Amino acid sequence: MKQNENLTALPSAFMKILRGSVITVVQYYTTLPIILIVLFSIILCAHLSQVGHLVIGQNGIMSTPAVSSVIRKFKAIGGILLTASHNPGGPDGDFGIKFNIANGGPAPEAVTEKIFRISRSIEEFTICPELRVDLTTIGKQSFDLENKFKPFTVEIMDSVESYANMLRNIFDFALLKELLSGENHIRIRLDAMHGVTGPYVKRILCEELGSPANSAINCIPQEDFGGQHPDPSLTYAVDLVESMKSGQYDFGAAFDGDGDRNMILGKHGFFISPSDSVAVIAANIFCIPYFQHMGVRGFARSMPTSGALDNVAKATKIQLYETPTGWKFFGNLMDAGRLSLCGEESFGTGSDHIREKDGLWAVLAWLSILATRKQSVEEVMVEHWRTYGRNYYTRYDYEEVDIDAAVEMMLELEVMITDKAFIGQTFNAGEKTYEVEKADNFEYSDPVDGSISRNQGLRIMFKDGSRIVFRLSGTGSSGATVRLYIDSYEKDLNQIFQDPQVRSLELLVDVNILGVC
Repeated sequence: MKQNENLTALPSAFMKILRGSVITVVQYYTTLPIILIVLFSIILCAHLSQVGHLVIGQNGIMSTPAVSSVIRKFKAIGGILLTASHNPGGPDGDFGIKFNIANGGPAPEAVTEKIFRISRSIEEFTICPELRVDLTTIGKQSFDLENKFKPFTVEIMDSVESYANMLRNIFDFALLKELLSGENHIRIRLDAMHGVTGPYVKRILCEELGSPANSAINCIPQEDFGGQHPDPSLTYAVDLVESMKSGQYDFGAAFDGDGDRNMILGKHGFFISPSDSVAVIAANIFCIPYFQHMGVRGFARSMPTSGALDNVAKATKIQLYETPTGWKFFGNLMDAGRLSLCGEESFGTGSDHIREKDGLWAVLAWLSILATRKQSVEEVMVEHWRTYGRNYYTRYDYEEVDIDAAVEMMLELEVMITDKAFIGQTFNAGEKTYEVEKADNFEYSDPVDGSISRNQGLRIMFKDGSRIVFRLSGTGSSGATVRLYIDSYEKDLNQIFQDPQVRSLELLVDVNILGVC
């Protein structure tokens, strides 16, 4: 881009870059030559925009939650994250570039769309071939880039310490240390899946809180995540699942490639669904000192996530928000002081301490609950179901389906469920009868900025709190993906120990809308 051309066309969020500093993070583990190539590109952008200060994690590694924390701590105007997220990485894998704004959260569409438009007008750029940055040494390095900032500063920071200090101010570390290394300590198993969370797990859970070093596995970040798919789920976190089934560990957790997602397991592999996880944290939120001091402003979940959190919100009389999928919607509520805790069904949980979901925070939240209640994971979960009822929840993904057929199916389904005659219809599934109370194409009106998000998914809601949700996504060259969510609510204490797959399939088969279920 010519030095001064297009500067007047930059959006206001980027005009601030001309006067501020930006957190720049290389968090996708790569060999040093690739890091330097990427770093040159980032420094180039900084030079052209006259940014005077870059902050980078040591060795180019920093988790997404840590990035959000550092942006907020330094009062930076934004951050650049290079990440494969929870997808396969390496030279032949996924690689994404993400921009977070000054609140530490993902950039809203208005900003990313303007970035895209401006990128299409770039005509030329200059490079700094002699610039060399040492990513291994903590401290500040200065460079003369002949811009208005003299010197231009690159700061290499300890990737873990700032984030760890934030957690010390949220949780009772003395209580957690007693739980993990005291006389009656529990045994835990943590799988970083060769993503960026490894150094955080080692430093915080093992070195500081006293869990044995061998309780943490796959903690060395690798550029291809060890050839594995770093998705913390029963499907991909095989090492953790198998070790938990043995019964030798009381608590288990896995983290994705960039550290914002998590999966919780109890002894013998007792699985905690993401929807149940955020509901349990909500029900026990005052086990966490941060909320004792700050109070609780509200709960939120993405629309496809089960209604388990709704049950807690209703019982505690705390405001609940149902948003489209995407953490930016939560961030808006947090910035307005309306939201304290939130979660998504895709293994994401977080609070208003930062503006991203936070896998390690969720694990410490669970450990705080276990330490306070002196119960096992399974005991906590079962008692929760007895108190609030259970939401049997399953998601089915139909991938690479014909786009035209998928769109036609969704349109036909919408016409049927939005017909007034559909309301009140009843369906029998086993011994239960489901009566349709409401059906729509979910639309979200943001209570903060008034923006409206339409066509977020088809919902069929039953009087007992059960739901069926359809969402169409991924309409790319490889076909579309139809996501089907089954959320079957049960409050009968004699019926809360069924297999979730069997229970959901029962509802799916018997409530056979248009034959598409």
